[in-house]
Amino acid sequence: MSDVDAPTVEQWLQELAGGQRYSPHTIAAYRRDLHALIAIFPGQALDTLQEHQIRQALGRLHAQGQQPRSLARTLSAWRSYFAWRAPMAGLARNPVTGVRAPRIPHSLPKALSVDQAQALLDRSHLPPATTPVEHRDMAMFEVLYSAGLRLSELVGLDCQPLREAGYESHSWIQLDEHEAIVRGKGNKTRIVPLGRHAIDAVQAWLQVRTSWLPASPDADTRAALFLGVRGKRISPRVVELQLQTLAQRVGLPLHVHPHSLRHSFASHLLQSAQDLRAVQELLGHANISTTQIYTRLDFQHLASSYDQAHPRARRKPKTKP
Repeated sequence: MSDVDAPTVEQWLQELAGGQRYSPHTIAAYRRDLHALIAIFPGQALDTLQEHQIRQALGRLHAQGQQPRSLARTLSAWRSYFAWRAPMAGLARNPVTGVRAPRIPHSLPKALSVDQAQALLDRSHLPPATTPVEHRDMAMFEVLYSAGLRLSELVGLDCQPLREAGYESHSWIQLDEHEAIVRGKGNKTRIVPLGRHAIDAVQAWLQVRTSWLPASPDADTRAALFLGVRGKRISPRVVELQLQTLAQRVGLPLHVHPHSLRHSFASHLLQSAQDLRAVQELLGHANISTTQIYTRLDFQHLASSYDQAHPRARRKPKTKP
């Protein structure tokens, strides 16, 4: 990264990490995206880039083999940086504003069936949770499925709101109200309900959580709802690994990612309630078009039921002439 732009880019990233609590994974991705832009125009300050150069940079990355989804994320990072930088530097406009990302083909999210979700959360064929790790894991997975949280939102949950020098809670649970206050993408806060199973699992975890706290925990550790075995806020990677381990133990024949539980939450709600707007609010989607992809999952569910139940639905196999 050039000496001219490095301090400014790092200042922006620090504000995202500190003020808006972006995940370390997102911060690392944004740093790579800005580094890629600087590398395409070595020696030229970012403040001097024009719209046609942004288009040229996007084309260069596409020629290097980057896929539309990756290019869209990269363009979003550039747009966010210049939206922050333009007023500060007195730029006439954000050079990324008029640049559109390549069209991303819509792929259906992988959701569990209702029976698969039940088998996972009921620990099918396994004994009940007894160890602190098992209690923590079941609380995490119940909350993911009950509230449809993103992985970053889950690990960012606090036990209760905490505000002191250098720390302020943005997301926390309210067990008495059976809900969680969640700050998600775009720094937007929403309230999501927590079902009975999630509440029971969290309460069981809280009874053993204090045994994992270090002697002198910092504010982030004291506030964090879910801890790792080393007594710090749990990392997203640990959540992924623990969920996949449980899925294998209960015999699910597929890879289960934390986002699978978010997809399952949305899909199962739509199958039952058919209320797209409500699901949009619960998921924290800014645009309903993002939520509408789950209607395709719901249609697949209905079409499968039709194929199995309707006496005239099944097609006869083709016969050779």
